[in-house]
Order: sequence, then structure tokens, then C-alpha cells
Amino acid sequence: MSYQISRDIIKNELVQKIEELSGQTVFDCYQCGMCSAGCPVVEYMDIMPNQIMRLAQFGATADVLNSETIWICSACLQCSTRCPKGIEVAKVMEALRSINLRERIGTLDPNMIETEDLQNLPPIALVGAFRKLTG
Repeated sequence: MSYQISRDIIKNELVQKIEELSGQTVFDCYQCGMCSAGCPVVEYMDIMPNQIMRLAQFGATADVLNSETIWICSACLQCSTRCPKGIEVAKVMEALRSINLRERIGTLDPNMIETEDLQNLPPIALVGAFRKLTG
């Protein structure tokens, strides 16, 4: 007797939203760890990219959405190019940020940026940070 569980049965609300926003199939991830091994900013993350994928598969919505990792991801696409399953992990991270931002949850308060930083940072860096980190 063979037991096979359909992905449609075990999909949770978080996975459905991620897949809708990113176009990526979260359950294709089989935890090889290549995304985390190649990530240039993984040492600053609280949860490694492959662990984010696994937590999403398990439906650990609070753990994933409250993670610093989704904000630290620099979207350099290293993870996406290394994935043997062709999952664009950077798109998943962007989808997770979007889920938070749609709920008005962001990590950057523009009013808290020091005047000196505003004068020294390139405008494109500020625009990118506002797009990525404000709610």
C-alpha cells in the first residue's frame, strides 16, 4: 500500500500567499541548504533561508513573518542561482516582506534616520530602503 499526500492537502495559508505573490512553489524545496550556503549575508540572519522555506512549509507563520531574515535578505539572487530545484528564494523573501508591508508592518521609520545619514547616503539607497522596509 502506498501513502502519498498531495501538496494541495498540506498547503497552508502562508504557503498559498507566498506562492501567489512570488510565483514560486514552496514545497519544491527539499532542504539541500544550497541557498543558505551561498548567501553572503547569512551570518546576520536569525533564521537561514532554507529554514525559512521549511518553516513556511510547516505553516509557522509567526516565526517566518517575525524573522529578521526576510528584511536582511539583500535580494542578490545568489540563493536563486544555486537552487537545484530552480526556486527563486529571493522572490519568496520579497513575498514575505510584502505580506508584512500589506499589514503595515515595517522595520524602518523614515523619521528616525539621522540628518547626517540623509546627507551622506546615495538617494537610490534611501529609495530602495523605503521600498523594502517601510509599512
